[in-house]
Amino acid sequence: MDQDGRDRFEIPKEMRSIAEASFDQARKAFEHMLSNAQQTATTIEDRGAVVRANAKDITTKAVGFAERNVSAALDYAQQLVHAKDLGDVLRLHSEYVQAQMKALAEQATELGHAVSKAAQDAATPKS
Repeated sequence: MDQDGRDRFEIPKEMRSIAEASFDQARKAFEHMLSNAQQTATTIEDRGAVVRANAKDITTKAVGFAERNVSAALDYAQQLVHAKDLGDVLRLHSEYVQAQMKALAEQATELGHAVSKAAQDAATPKS
């Protein structure tokens, strides 16, 4: 008996070893989960950065195309103002329509490639 007159209760070494091993295992599992959560957060941030960069590229291209198309339309309008006769008007109109059809086809192709790249970049895991 101890000083109070009661038997002193001691945790057996085996029980203590099992408890310590369980605690260590729980700590490692928590650290592993935390590490995975941090990696996931980083991946999401990286993906967000890629998506933002590609969206900016697509927007920049679209604005550039719009500027060129408006400029071409203004140039066309100015040429029409200076046309001397109906033959000039028809020639200018034909040239404008042909040039714009070519420009629009090129712009659609370029935007298509940019959108495809953006989709691919967003879906590709970062290594």
